[in-house]
Amino acid sequence: MDLILWRHAEAHDAKAGQDDLDRALTAKGERQSERMAAWLNRVLPESTRVLASPARRSQQTVAALDRKFKTLPAIAPGASVEALLHAARWPDAREPVLVVGHQPALGLTAAWLLAQSTEPWTVRKGAVLWLRGRDRDGQLQVLLHAAMPPELL
Repeated sequence: MDLILWRHAEAHDAKAGQDDLDRALTAKGERQSERMAAWLNRVLPESTRVLASPARRSQQTVAALDRKFKTLPAIAPGASVEALLHAARWPDAREPVLVVGHQPALGLTAAWLLAQSTEPWTVRKGAVLWLRGRDRDGQLQVLLHAAMPPELL
């Protein structure tokens, strides 16, 4: 199974009294999401299931992909690794799954799957980590298939 973790692009800081879920992308964040979406659309299979956090910045990030997606409160800011993996149906999903979400959940998920670490890895805004789970002699092996920041696109 392929699990693609995409951190939302750069967003404005919260203003006094503003709900964190209402933070919008900056102009730079819009450019980041457009560049990453163009790359993802070239490399993702059509069958990819796309999941997004309900946060405005995640919704704007995934909108650049111009694909059907499902909004899941379970992957909102503060999500757990367990909630994210459950939403993605890891490692049993038949199709690749793209999750558009937040730190620290994305970094914690990558760290856990690749190194069994409980310390979060840093995932830059707008960046993608593409993980691939495969069976090797009855054991789940997780590989880092790609790590792509928007600055390289």
